Amino acid sequence: MKSFFEDFIAYYKKNKGAINGALIGLVIALSILRYGLFRAIFIAILVFLGYYLGKRYEKDKKFARKILDKLFPPGKFR
Repeated sequence: MKSFFEDFIAYYKKNKGAINGALIGLVIALSILRYGLFRAIFIAILVFLGYYLGKRYEKDKKFARKILDKLFPPGKFR
């Protein structure tokens, strides 16, 4: 006999895209209602930027150092 949790996991695996899309839509709708359209867009941009930078940092641990070296040349401020 399957438990509720096992049934839920099976259902989620079968309908992953629809469930994730609905949850993302819910979060966006609640953000717009709570903060307004432009603030919600600003929050979304910062979330995606944080995700992107975190992903890049996972792949290359010296990513932050490379960005700082581009902004501030190595011999100039150290």
